[in-house]
Amino acid sequence: MFREKLGEYINKIDTHLHTLLDSKEGLIYEAMRYSLYAGGKRIRPVLTLACCEALGGDMEAALSYACAIEMIHTYSLIHDDLPCMDNDDLRRGKPTNHIVYGEATAVLSGDALLNYACESVLTADIKDSKMQLDALKIIYTASGAEGMIGGQIMDMEAEVTQIDAETLSLLHKKKTGALICASAALGAVSAGKDPAIFEKYALSLGLAFQIRDDILDIEGDVETFGKPILSDEKNSKTTYVTLYGMDGAKEILKEETQNAIDSLHFLGTKGEFLKELALYLLDRKN
Repeated sequence: MFREKLGEYINKIDTHLHTLLDSKEGLIYEAMRYSLYAGGKRIRPVLTLACCEALGGDMEAALSYACAIEMIHTYSLIHDDLPCMDNDDLRRGKPTNHIVYGEATAVLSGDALLNYACESVLTADIKDSKMQLDALKIIYTASGAEGMIGGQIMDMEAEVTQIDAETLSLLHKKKTGALICASAALGAVSAGKDPAIFEKYALSLGLAFQIRDDILDIEGDVETFGKPILSDEKNSKTTYVTLYGMDGAKEILKEETQNAIDSLHFLGTKGEFLKELALYLLDRKN
């Protein structure tokens, strides 16, 4: 049941992304599509749709916001992979954008996805203008200097200096957690509810997601993980594994997953998919 529902959400998201971009011509759109269509779990947009539906909202109202979040996430991956950042040549099992199109086009395709995310929301058939503006504020606050970009800066600084547990937690709350929290908040806004209603769930889910990434960077394999392993060690990064050891990191991962699940009691049976999503991410291999 969970897998079927997950597939339903992903199909809706992919169909809408293709509607937005398939007809566009030119090198920049080709490069944008290359990374956007490269696969991936679509966890952030799925979260938007699932949170909206759990609150009794219309998924169609949430779809443009979900796809905007996925475009921003993809742009961040393109930029993360650049030689000036993590310098990775593999993403989702395929050569990274700059390997295929060159650094300049990769930078610009990321920029274009960031801009097109906003454009796609503004041109969507959304009759509630306040909802639209609220959604854009959530999206761009989470992806900006106080959110994802701020976290990325902290991540780069952590390559040249050791950081403590408190700083690492803040780093990941911004770099990974901000977009995940925004995704859940957008689902709530789409259903006409308080955007903070899923905050506890999303914060724990985001932290668990990052810890699992830290673990997979050591225990994963390139073919399944879809990107190079041991990259954190190569870049001398502080991670939950380096701070707490592998066993400690796995224990925190389980605790945060349970925290996410426990936060959903207010939904009753309507929160079942979100609970299953947390468990699915707990054991993911990529």
